[in-house]
Amino acid sequence: MTSSPGPGSRLLSTRNSLIERLPNWEDRAKWQEFFDTYWRLIYGVARKSGLNDAEAQDVVQETVLSVARNISRYDKNAGSFKSWLMQLTRWRIVDQVRKRGPAAQKAQTDTARTATIDRIPDPSGRRLEALWDDEWRQSLLETALERVKRKVNAKHFQIFDCLVLKRWPVSKTASTLGVNVAQVYLVKHRIAGLLKREVSELERAGR
Repeated sequence: MTSSPGPGSRLLSTRNSLIERLPNWEDRAKWQEFFDTYWRLIYGVARKSGLNDAEAQDVVQETVLSVARNISRYDKNAGSFKSWLMQLTRWRIVDQVRKRGPAAQKAQTDTARTATIDRIPDPSGRRLEALWDDEWRQSLLETALERVKRKVNAKHFQIFDCLVLKRWPVSKTASTLGVNVAQVYLVKHRIAGLLKREVSELERAGR
């Protein structure tokens, strides 16, 4: 029995067709990088706001389109890109809930019988900001890890994965992968430094 593909594989499979719908899609590499950096963030917040998988995927695509259409009007002096993207994402989430119609909205209730659309926090409220911040940190870390993985030796990343991500002891990592302890520490130090730089670069882009 085969498992169905996750949201990441499904969204990435439609990325190229989405990029061709953008107003300035000719800059393909830029939009691919943007999509790969932020899709997890947008999808995760949409899901935790009460949307199903298909609705959350639509939020990702419509938010990317909104960014492309409005990026020329984005004013850095009015707020950070991170906050601006949060506003666009919330509006697309609300759009998805409204598409369900009154009957579906009424059926989608929490234990307090509050409609989903009413449970989506206001963009200026602390609840949405806290959710957005949590997803922001996690998605940036995952994106940074993917970037680092593409830049380093596959065996070295495997060492880092076992030691740091899987939290294996140094001795187990060394013996399982057939390397000495000194090499394990050296690889950990080098890749941790690369990861820190990638995360910092992504954080600066959101300011």
